[in-house]
Amino acid sequence: MPCGRLCSEALGLVIQVTAHGWGPTYIQPMSTTSDRAAWIQGNSARCEVTPEGALVQWGLILLGAPGVGKGTQAELLNRRLRACHLSTGDVFRAAGSRPDCEQSPAIKEALAYMRRGELVPDSTVWKMIRERSGCLHCRGGFILDGFPRTLGQAESLKELMESEGLKLTAVVNYTLPFNEIVARLAGRRTCEKCKSVYHVTERPSKIGGKCDHCEGKLFLREDDRPESITVRLEAYERSTAPLIEFYKKLGLLVEVAAQGSPDEIFESTFTQLESRRVREVAHKALVAQEDRQ
Repeated sequence: MPCGRLCSEALGLVIQVTAHGWGPTYIQPMSTTSDRAAWIQGNSARCEVTPEGALVQWGLILLGAPGVGKGTQAELLNRRLRACHLSTGDVFRAAGSRPDCEQSPAIKEALAYMRRGELVPDSTVWKMIRERSGCLHCRGGFILDGFPRTLGQAESLKELMESEGLKLTAVVNYTLPFNEIVARLAGRRTCEKCKSVYHVTERPSKIGGKCDHCEGKLFLREDDRPESITVRLEAYERSTAPLIEFYKKLGLLVEVAAQGSPDEIFESTFTQLESRRVREVAHKALVAQEDRQ
């Protein structure tokens, strides 16, 4: 088991693990993943494929600025923990390709804001989450990616989970220095035809300036220009600083440096989460022992 140290926080403990590697005690590789139909399409749909009940059901929230690789980590956690990956970005992308008659009122409202280039207000996003609240009861647990984004959303989610007897395991915050985020995003190139994404240094195309799949021209998106990235990151910091403090005070925050390969970042995340679970189990056993005395 990796070495670690515990440091006390205001209303709980945040684990800081300094070693790499793991030996899973409570978590097993998943054999089945959910098809997420209920999440993608809303409460009128049902998942045809659901994961087996996990030994431990995880309730996770992933935070991180654009460019830290949060989506990749969500996929890796999904495979390892059996927890369903609930991404609000996936909901919006799927909604945009479906006919209007298949859209829920909340999704129609959200898409209208997005088409006007406006931010979707908290109230609309919350309606969309409420339509899909049954997904928080998934037998494999859940990984929320893209929600909550504001303190108001976090407070609403907390009230909903408490009313439905659900519990958050941890809130993972992926961090990366500002200049590294800019370098990652500014190096991205997108195919104008199939929208495949490349990176000038980390994942270049085989033929310079052309897509490997369709030979479409690669271009730099407007929102991937350094000046646009700076605006996005400043907006992110303003909205999430209160959110991070909120979860820190609840003793749920786990900080992970998003540096290294995706596998290395996942290893660090997994190690901290498992250490947290071991600590919780040990605490419950100690309380139970004290109650018997």
